[in-house]
Amino acid sequence: MADLLLELFSEEIPARMQIRAARELERSVNKALLDAGFMPEGVKAFATPRRLVLAATGLPARQPDRREEKKGPRVGAPEKAVAGFLKSAGLTSLDDCEQRKDKKGSFYVAVIDQKGKDTSDLIAAFVPEIVRGFSWPKSMRWGDGTLRWVRPLHSVLCAFNGEIVDFDIDGIQANDKSAGHRFMAPDEIQSRNFDDFESQLRNAKVILDTDERKEIIANDAATLCRAQGFELVDDEGLLNEVSGLAEWPVAMLGSYSEKFLTLPDEVLTASMRGHQKYFSVRDPKTGQLANRFVCVANIEAPDGGKAMRQGYERVLEARLSDGWFLYNQDRKTKLEDRIADLDKVTFFDGLGSVGDKARRIAVLAKEIAPAVGADAEIAARAATLAKADLVSGMVYEFPELQGVMGRYYAIEESESAEVSDAIRDHYKPAGQDDAVPTTPVSVAVALADKIDTLTSFWSIDQKPTGSKDPFALRRAALGVIAIILDNHLRISVPGADSDLLAFFHDRLKVYLKDKGSRHDAIDAVRSHTDGALESDLALIVSKLKALETFLKTDDGTNLAAGYKRAANILKAEKKKGALPDDLVVNADGLVELQEKSFFAALCDVETKTKTAVAAEDFETAMMALASLREPVDQFFDKVTVNADDAALRVNRLALLQRFRSATARVADFSKLEG
Repeated sequence: MADLLLELFSEEIPARMQIRAARELERSVNKALLDAGFMPEGVKAFATPRRLVLAATGLPARQPDRREEKKGPRVGAPEKAVAGFLKSAGLTSLDDCEQRKDKKGSFYVAVIDQKGKDTSDLIAAFVPEIVRGFSWPKSMRWGDGTLRWVRPLHSVLCAFNGEIVDFDIDGIQANDKSAGHRFMAPDEIQSRNFDDFESQLRNAKVILDTDERKEIIANDAATLCRAQGFELVDDEGLLNEVSGLAEWPVAMLGSYSEKFLTLPDEVLTASMRGHQKYFSVRDPKTGQLANRFVCVANIEAPDGGKAMRQGYERVLEARLSDGWFLYNQDRKTKLEDRIADLDKVTFFDGLGSVGDKARRIAVLAKEIAPAVGADAEIAARAATLAKADLVSGMVYEFPELQGVMGRYYAIEESESAEVSDAIRDHYKPAGQDDAVPTTPVSVAVALADKIDTLTSFWSIDQKPTGSKDPFALRRAALGVIAIILDNHLRISVPGADSDLLAFFHDRLKVYLKDKGSRHDAIDAVRSHTDGALESDLALIVSKLKALETFLKTDDGTNLAAGYKRAANILKAEKKKGALPDDLVVNADGLVELQEKSFFAALCDVETKTKTAVAAEDFETAMMALASLREPVDQFFDKVTVNADDAALRVNRLALLQRFRSATARVADFSKLEG
């Protein structure tokens, strides 16, 4: 068995694109090999700032011979059908086909023998196709060529079984040559197998594996901090990005003036992270940031990095000076005085200004407040100020600090902790892993903000379509859902008079499935008995938990099966037109012991479930339904529903109909699968 080595060497690939590109290269090559009939032992792709590399192991030198059978038209079929079949099979005459028989008669079969090709020839064919069809978020052309790549592609190394694979891509001839680190080892290297290639790259100051580069950065940075009594602030996102900026990462610890520590920690972090890609450092004694930072260079400097460190420090001091100026300028204008400036900022065409949105949020937050245990006036005050920092200099420079800066300014202006925290927290949750606001005022303002966004865009028919959601309305709906459920709130989401409620239900289903719930169980508890969607999300979840627990028991499983059997009988009778509209059980018309027992049990369960559902005690309601298991089983075992006697048959159908209605009070069992 032989191995494939492929390297696509280019100018710097943006860090955010590298991991995705490596995965696409791995997927594309693996698919091409599988399509060719190979079962590689392994296919693995790597990415560095200047290269995509792939290694495939355990490949045969030649593709196996293959026989393909293609079924054709019936004997005696029209000439047009025969001609189309021959063309698709690559044959010229029916003489080259076999005739076979099945139950319907004789038909033609084309038996096509395909000789296997050399693996190197197959690689030479599919690699250029993969490169030309590669999907980059952004790509470019250069020179006179037609190839589009993320950055100019300089060379292609491709070797199989120790030999160069012969092909070219837009004039770039495949070879066995590459280069090491741009500065520390720019000389040419030559290799035709992955192990040697990886070893030579390491000697040439290039670490191929992204995870290894991340580990080096994280460990070295933490060690540098500990040596001075500090600790590194974990930042997985920044670590992922920085590992894509250096082929030979070297961590260095720098410092900046202590005067900047009077700035909020978030400002310091934004200045270091956003523009400079530096890691923040914490002083464990105070729990606050220290006047230190960790940067990652892509070179081992001969002076140990002294000159570079000084350069990094000068640049950061300049950035922090900008932050210092903006912060102190912002503090000269009160948040309340900035509200007028919000009226000059358009929220969206047809929805007024950001000031208009702030006023709408204030009204809505005041309405929501009693339902979430918040003071209505405090909630309205927080909502009024929530967007004010959007027109501050600091948020203009660092948009990711919206809300955060508003909180600091509110604290300085002696606003209450409830108001200040709500200004910061009303954007939450910003994503799947973000924390959900929990204090009542923050909850009221956060809900008001998101609900206003949804109802506003719905009012002008700007809804998500397919994969497009330019206004992040799905995220807003998920935020509302998370806030309601995490805080166990009993409030109704809007949209009962539009499809907004259905949109909430779609997002709720996604949310609950991510939590591990069955999709059919979710569907079974989303509606009222009349089919209208439930607007109380917490009630839905309460029902769902009880149903899922019930379905894990033998009683639940068997009762669901009994329900399905009853529903199928009723459905079949309705199809025949033999199901009266006014089915009512005649107790005196029950003959068999089993149907009498079933009816008695059913009456008892109806009473219990009605009481339990009214009290929202769904566990008790499910337990009541569980008591029907044995009567249902006995009924179907001993009683013939479709009796010859019409009166008996109708009465038994009425009994099944009443059984179905009794379960519907708790959940729609018709939605359950299997």
